[in-house]
Amino acid sequence: MTTDTTTATVRLPGEELPRVTDRVIETPVGRAIGHSARWEGGQYCAILTRKGLIGCGAYHVPTMEHFGQAVAIARGTPANPLCEPEDLYHARIVECSRQAQALGIRVGDTGLEALAKLLAAERQEGTR
Repeated sequence: MTTDTTTATVRLPGEELPRVTDRVIETPVGRAIGHSARWEGGQYCAILTRKGLIGCGAYHVPTMEHFGQAVAIARGTPANPLCEPEDLYHARIVECSRQAQALGIRVGDTGLEALAKLLAAERQEGTR
């Protein structure tokens, strides 16, 4: 495992895959945690904030919604897969939970637009 104050990567000794990485990412709209996992034949990624997440299609919105989570989903394609958190920046949101909608996130937003709304909700909460 490799760790410092901004990154943690876990993989099996002597193996390239599977691997999981969590790291602080500096986005054009603020800081968040970028999460990605890869294994033979698959991957998923997300951008995490205190208020919710933007993720790839591996996340199940009805389940997240049931547990009160603000989640916005983008989906990749074989030609344009979502492998790393940065891949979500310009991907379009295709589904979001009621909790995400309550924060202003809409289908059609980019990942960065959705992230800006999650971070704005954090800042607004901090001013109460």
